[in-house]
Amino acid sequence: MSSKYVQIASLLRSQILKGAYQNTRMLPTEMELAQTHHVNRATVRRALSLLTEEGLIERHQGSGSFVKESPRTSQPHGTNIAIVTTYINDYIFPAILQDAQSVFAENGYSTMVFCTHNQISMERQILQNLDRSVCGLLVEGTKTALPNPNLDLYHKLGEAHIPVVFFHGSYAELPDAVCVSDDNFNGGYQLAQFLLRKGHTRIAGIFKSDDIQGHDRYSGFLSALRDAGLPFPDAQILWYTTEEKKQILTQGNRDLLQDFVKYNLPGATAVICYNDEIAFSFINVLRSLKIRVPEDVAVVSFDNSSFSELCSVKITSLTHGSKHVGRIAAEHLVDMLHGKTVRSEAVPWTLVEKESS
Repeated sequence: MSSKYVQIASLLRSQILKGAYQNTRMLPTEMELAQTHHVNRATVRRALSLLTEEGLIERHQGSGSFVKESPRTSQPHGTNIAIVTTYINDYIFPAILQDAQSVFAENGYSTMVFCTHNQISMERQILQNLDRSVCGLLVEGTKTALPNPNLDLYHKLGEAHIPVVFFHGSYAELPDAVCVSDDNFNGGYQLAQFLLRKGHTRIAGIFKSDDIQGHDRYSGFLSALRDAGLPFPDAQILWYTTEEKKQILTQGNRDLLQDFVKYNLPGATAVICYNDEIAFSFINVLRSLKIRVPEDVAVVSFDNSSFSELCSVKITSLTHGSKHVGRIAAEHLVDMLHGKTVRSEAVPWTLVEKESS
């Protein structure tokens, strides 16, 4: 869970972008905010400092905090940008949203945030109901490894000259779409090489089947094994879907992971996990079965998220460092709105070695 000051900043940011303070521009006092959120004034000051750094507010000594007036750009479809993500409050998504919203606010745009829960039916409903005043769309593709039935709606946005930037993954049927993604192929390759240097030659993997990120990470992993002259571990790969992820993470049903450990993992000395969420649950399953990490099985992953630190064995994971996908994608969309030509970008990973390897 994010820190209290981050939660307060997020709430104020949302209120600001929705125009809650447009009449007076003045925010509640530090004391009022402290009483409302049941925190001390130091926590409130950290939240306000964060919004100041983002360019959303300005603080006047003795007068209080005020919403900063941003120059509005002239756009034929207004200054509202829609952000469509698979999730909002889970995992790495709050930070991605914060980065994107900060860029848009700095450039005079307001945002509307929608969530698909990685369901194509929700994606269609959101795209159908987008207001014509939307001037741009920042979107995380839904189940990007599968055929998508909503391409007609993306084509309509193009016909209306509304720019679209994807992040994390786009659709193969939209080859010219601009997408800011993780460098997932090289990430998989990098993790496999790291384990090979550690002496592991029997490496298993857990990957997500309905998002393109899983396929790219798997491809990089296998390429590293091929280049090392090692056989492919077909029987030691676990694929899971969005629906199975919900069972593993939210319903406490870890039968899928337990069966993998019992029937497929024997012989492997290391596992590459799709992300820290899965690695966190996987390590808990290993430990419940009296399998030591990393002494018996090493585990590595992607995202270097809070799960990596909170796990009983801190997880070796890939990070983007100072490179933030949300910020870069938002900057690309702003550039497109200003008439500039942009290209897709793959953000490189950096390995952070911890206890699990």
